[in-house]
Amino acid sequence: MKLSNFGFNLPDELLAEYPSEHRDEARLMVLNRKDQTIEHKLFKDIIDYFNEDDVLILNNTKVFPARLYGNKEKTGARIEVFLLRELNQDQRLWDVLVDPARKIRIGNKLYFGEDETLVAEVIDNTTSRGRTLRFLYDGSYNEFRRKLTELGETPLPKYIKRAVEPEDEERYQTIYAKNEGAVAAPTAGLHFSKHLLKRLEIKGINFAEVTLHVGLGTFNPVEVEDLSKHKMDSEEISIGPDAVNIVNTGIQRKKRVCAVGTTVMRAIESAVSSNGLLNEMEGWTNKFIFPPYDFSIANSMITNFHTPKSTLLMMVSAFAGHDFVKHAYEEAVKEKYKFYSYGDAMLII
Repeated sequence: MKLSNFGFNLPDELLAEYPSEHRDEARLMVLNRKDQTIEHKLFKDIIDYFNEDDVLILNNTKVFPARLYGNKEKTGARIEVFLLRELNQDQRLWDVLVDPARKIRIGNKLYFGEDETLVAEVIDNTTSRGRTLRFLYDGSYNEFRRKLTELGETPLPKYIKRAVEPEDEERYQTIYAKNEGAVAAPTAGLHFSKHLLKRLEIKGINFAEVTLHVGLGTFNPVEVEDLSKHKMDSEEISIGPDAVNIVNTGIQRKKRVCAVGTTVMRAIESAVSSNGLLNEMEGWTNKFIFPPYDFSIANSMITNFHTPKSTLLMMVSAFAGHDFVKHAYEEAVKEKYKFYSYGDAMLII
């Protein structure tokens, strides 16, 4: 498979700027791999595809308000700072992206907030847009983190052209988000409402929670035709004993084990034991899944509709079959399904 196999024309009007009014009433396309059939449903209808003791694997990462705006010393130029990951808690070092990057050099200082009590000094260049910042703040670590949260805004994807609204803080977070550390939401999970989760629980579905802190690497464009040459950024994973137990019991009982989103699929496929079961894991993954690929853990998945030529589309194609996914995406465009973070969903069984 080559990069050019994953291109398609996506009309601008199919990019979702807002989510469905009710989370679980987004549209749902159901792909049945065995029969090669497609059904059109609403997301809340997924309950009809699961039975008692089936397993849903959720990514409980929590998005933090990663986008800050600061002013450069002397010139006062407005600079966007996107927090990627904390490098050192004691020294308050962070990996960030800056925009516009050409103006930001080692030694520059940036001032944040009306009172400018938070200052950052650029101490390294990492990539063309990447910098390492040391934050200077007169307060404890907890007070510093509170200040970041207060000054930061919800990091909506760049293709959403509208301004961030206060409601996005809640909209761009799954209802089961717990462990802060993601700079983007695991978007397949945004479709679950409290009511739908309760109905699934009553039906006897088991939930396994894993953590994969979504980084911006997920959205990095693939720039090589030969996919084996593409390198994924690393993302942090945590898979504990409870999740391992629930998932492996489901596998052994031959139940439906469903990965809710590409981030879950990436996490669990990074922690496969030699006998095809799930292992505990604390660490990082740079796993890149593209066709052909043999999946070990999940036998179904929920996902959104993804960007042309994206690593996410490649993973979905590996799972459902390239030709079948291509056909499904053609149908999605024809039927005006909404794409990307706030868009509609797909269930592959």
